[in-house]
Amino acid sequence: MSRTEDAIRASGGRALIGYLPVGYPDLATSVDAAVAMAEAGATAIELGVPYSDPGMDGPVIQAATQATLERGFRLEELFEGVAAIAARTDAPVLVMTYWNPVLRFGVERFAERLAAAGGAGLITPDLTPENAGEWLAAADRHDLDRVFLAAPSSSDARIDAAIAASRGFVYTVSTMGTTGARSDVDQAARALSDRIAAHAAAQGTTAMRCVGLGISTGEQVRDVLEYADGAIVGSALVRALGDGGVPAVRELTASLAAGAARVDASQADEAQPDAPAAATIDGGAAPAAAAADQKGANA
Repeated sequence: MSRTEDAIRASGGRALIGYLPVGYPDLATSVDAAVAMAEAGATAIELGVPYSDPGMDGPVIQAATQATLERGFRLEELFEGVAAIAARTDAPVLVMTYWNPVLRFGVERFAERLAAAGGAGLITPDLTPENAGEWLAAADRHDLDRVFLAAPSSSDARIDAAIAASRGFVYTVSTMGTTGARSDVDQAARALSDRIAAHAAAQGTTAMRCVGLGISTGEQVRDVLEYADGAIVGSALVRALGDGGVPAVRELTASLAAGAARVDASQADEAQPDAPAAATIDGGAAPAAAAADQKGANA
């Protein structure tokens, strides 16, 4: 059973997933900010592990993670943060990490500690399903979700592998490039989302599709949720935390969640075209997937 997939289904396939680096600007503040996201309407929380070579992330996330490392971040803070967040909210807490920190810590040990802290699973942008045997086995033993990426450049075989290996959702990369808020979400995301759905149907299964990269407003969340099951927001929330602290994160999350609510209103209008229109209110990983497609091996 997948806690993340259950939460996405409970949202009616209108999930909002918010990303923040754990430990930024300090551990206590990052915990408070994550809890604020859940309280303001986020379906799930994605905690990023600061990494010394974040070339696959955009400048906002890079700056935040670098500052966190410079103040002396240690991996133990991740498990402390997950436990503190899980104690205060029922929203699933997923960890997004490059694979090297997990390898260095020990795959089995990492899985055991994450599960004990109340974490829901891992998003692994630079680990391909073909090279994930040790992680898949550990995730099964500790009942953890495992989320793999699919990019617009992914082959049909890679999409099939991502669907088969993922539990929770398939991270649907919206565009080729580094993470960061954009004025328009790449139209390639819709085509990729449709490809994943078609491949899942051909396998006789379903796949939750959550779109990430370039989403920064409630309007973009609404647009994404017209064809996907979830929208992932990262850089905009990290910027809000850096500029305005926890209150700014709460405010932006509420705005993003309102975009998800607008999907309901739009669908209701379509179902009842003669009814008066309802009032509405408007809230790191592509190159990793691309690199994994090109190399066929984890970095």
